Amino acid sequence: MRLIRFGEHGRERPGLLKAGGIVDLRACFPDIPDIGEDFFAGGWAARAAGITDPGQPTAARLGPPIRRPSKIICLGKNYLEHAREGGFDSPPAPLLFAKAPSSLTGPTDPILLPETSGQVDWEVELAVVIGKAGKRIDRRDAFLHIAGFTVMNDVSGREAQFGDGQWFRGKSFDTFAPLGPAIVTPDEIPDITELRLETRVNGQVMQTGTTRDLIFDIPAIIAYISRDITLWPGDIISTGTPAGVGIFRDPPVTLRDGDVVECSIEGIGTLRNRVRAQ
Repeated sequence: MRLIRFGEHGRERPGLLKAGGIVDLRACFPDIPDIGEDFFAGGWAARAAGITDPGQPTAARLGPPIRRPSKIICLGKNYLEHAREGGFDSPPAPLLFAKAPSSLTGPTDPILLPETSGQVDWEVELAVVIGKAGKRIDRRDAFLHIAGFTVMNDVSGREAQFGDGQWFRGKSFDTFAPLGPAIVTPDEIPDITELRLETRVNGQVMQTGTTRDLIFDIPAIIAYISRDITLWPGDIISTGTPAGVGIFRDPPVTLRDGDVVECSIEGIGTLRNRVRAQ
């Protein structure tokens, strides 16, 4: 199943992405909540999974497939070659930071260059969407708490990230978390440990990698975070990026007005965002 939110910005509706197009979940269930904490906690995903409608073609915009998660938790340096390209050692434990939920944007929406930070960079990442609340989750039970997977571009304002001495501001500018195009449920992904990730900028391949190269795998990440932080339905965990970011190239390559960034993960989909000056 592929869960989406579609419609104008701020007026998105929950839906399914099917072979024939989009299924409007509000047409099937008028009282269904938007995709977020209440949707997953209320068992609506299971009800949506029973819909056999093949969908209708539409040119509707896709929004981020989650509405207002309580938190977006990200991992730094979680691919060995990415740590090495920056001259860092592998972290001894998962290195966590947060992005503001207000940074979320849709899979084809523009990335807006901020006024207060240059050196804007790309990072393709596999994102985990939590479907069941939990604390102190055993790694053996981690997948019981997962609603699905999606693609995130962890867009980064490097001047702010490195200049501030901590990462929150540089990771949280408006539009710095393109997400989507859909939340893909685990039953549609044969092996989450063997997915290929890729970033293209203006058609040129900049990043490639596979999830087999994660330093800390998904069960380990969920277990580590949930030891002292409760995970709620709709929360997003972005699991890190492979080598190939722009800032560590020689010379550095960063995003400019008019660039097009495409972040893809095998079996899940592609984000395609044009960069725009404000």
